[in-house]
Amino acid sequence: MTNVQTALLHELEPIVEQNLNRHLKAAKPWLPHDYVPWSKGRDFAFLGGEDWVPEDSPLDPVAKAALLVNLLTEDNLPSYHREIATRFGRDGAWGSWVGQWTAEEGRHSIALRDYLVVTRGIDPVNLENMRMRHTIAGYDSGDKTPLQALAYVSFQELATRVSHRNTGKASGCPIADQLLARVALDENLHMVFYRNLMDAALDISPDAAMCAIRDEVIGFSMPGMNMPGFQDNAILIAKAGIYDMRIHHDDVVQPVLRFWKIFEREDFGPEGEQAREQVDGFLKMLDERAKYYEEKAKARESVLSS
Repeated sequence: MTNVQTALLHELEPIVEQNLNRHLKAAKPWLPHDYVPWSKGRDFAFLGGEDWVPEDSPLDPVAKAALLVNLLTEDNLPSYHREIATRFGRDGAWGSWVGQWTAEEGRHSIALRDYLVVTRGIDPVNLENMRMRHTIAGYDSGDKTPLQALAYVSFQELATRVSHRNTGKASGCPIADQLLARVALDENLHMVFYRNLMDAALDISPDAAMCAIRDEVIGFSMPGMNMPGFQDNAILIAKAGIYDMRIHHDDVVQPVLRFWKIFEREDFGPEGEQAREQVDGFLKMLDERAKYYEEKAKARESVLSS
């Protein structure tokens, strides 16, 4: 890490402490086991019961795909912890946040897995095999600077919140909907923390922060994209309106940029101004692509209904 990046992290530390205290006041503790319908559970063959068969699942293919992607994404928490601990450090307010965030995120995979195994929503053997493969492979975001990492997680936490919330609504199960709504509340608070830190970074170092934002808007990908079968599942999820290009543009990228007042700021130098123009151009392209896929979907629906 360069001396400039180290100095920026040090300068941001009082803002980290303020936002950590705000977070601790806003976050409501919850217990994963409260959200699992244990009475629906039964033994598998190892303990004298019956192993999973497809007919056991109450979920449709879209719900199964979305819940699988969401859970496997949460499973890579050890890698995510390494990512933020490496970027932000383990000391002071930064270290306190890293620990708090990690502990809160850990509840998500616990609750989602318990729900899916108890309700037999997904083949538990396949789920465990995929968890092993995905977690062994880990997650590596490359050589992101702390500023790039802050920009990325500002968008990614909101994307995860939206994905969880929409998955719950699409699941057809009130219990899954309730659980995922609760997980989404955590993700939203995490997004607010990172978004506020990036907002402060824009005031401290406008050009460097804007360049980091540009890099992460244009290069954004979900942390689970390297999991087995991600692309096929992502297509199912997009077609169902759980998470698609339009949602990413309208409900994830644009709200965060508006909060930072990216297109209203007047403190950018030439480098920051160029980065802002590049973001503007990318968003216009993303909007056009979203319109294209929307038109394709409408045409497909028209053919099916005729």
